[in-house]
Amino acid sequence: MAVEVTWWGHATVTVADSGVRVLTDPLFTRRLAHLRRRRGELPPPAAARADAVLVSHLHADHLHPASLARLAPGTRVVVPRGAVAAVPGLRRVAAARGLPVTELRPGETATVRAAHPNGDGPGAGEVTVRAVRAAHDGRRLPYGPHRVPALGYVVHGAAATYFAGDTGLFDTMAEEVGAVDVALLPVGGWGPFLGHGHLDARRAAEAAARLAPVSAVPVHYGTYWPIGLDAVRPHEFHSPGDEFARQTGLLAPRVAVHRLAHGESVRLAAAR
Repeated sequence: MAVEVTWWGHATVTVADSGVRVLTDPLFTRRLAHLRRRRGELPPPAAARADAVLVSHLHADHLHPASLARLAPGTRVVVPRGAVAAVPGLRRVAAARGLPVTELRPGETATVRAAHPNGDGPGAGEVTVRAVRAAHDGRRLPYGPHRVPALGYVVHGAAATYFAGDTGLFDTMAEEVGAVDVALLPVGGWGPFLGHGHLDARRAAEAAARLAPVSAVPVHYGTYWPIGLDAVRPHEFHSPGDEFARQTGLLAPRVAVHRLAHGESVRLAAAR
């Protein structure tokens, strides 16, 4: 049994497990405010095909209503509890496109079933999504801080796949996330500096050491960059993936790092 992971850029990933397609934080635009896509073609229409979408938090590069509008009617959207009340654009696109919305708190779960399940083995056509805490400011300006908490998610199917969203390290990370086969970890950002509540390549490697997954895939780097900062510390845009692999080799040598190009997929065996 295996899970297939496809990285479309930034925090947008398709996780295909047990015949179910789960899409994370879809961002299908060349430009967002002061950011522009500097690497990788825009994801093709097939990237928007999913049985469920997981939105980690309310920041505009993770909850992007115009990208959600590309989803097929009936696609379930899983968001942190309170997101529907906080973001009018989410309400509008969900109503216009017929997207059912499920709100979760850390520790809560949702079952996702494939629209067209294939196979008849145990668990075929179904996965469970469990929300976990993230150490990140999940507010969406101009709303107040921490009104809606940021989340990570663990997709339980043939494998257990952790999508961290945006997060910093926190003491109970390994305990709250639990045993996982695959970790999708943010290793960079969209500017030269990362503040509190983020993982850079070194801290992401520390997260990999704590979580001890079989495989790790670096995400959230090398896609969007602020306009006008092309010449300012460009290594912060290009290098986090390679640096994460190097640091993980030092801190967690048993974790296999799969550094994907935009649009590239990898099939990973479930070992737990």
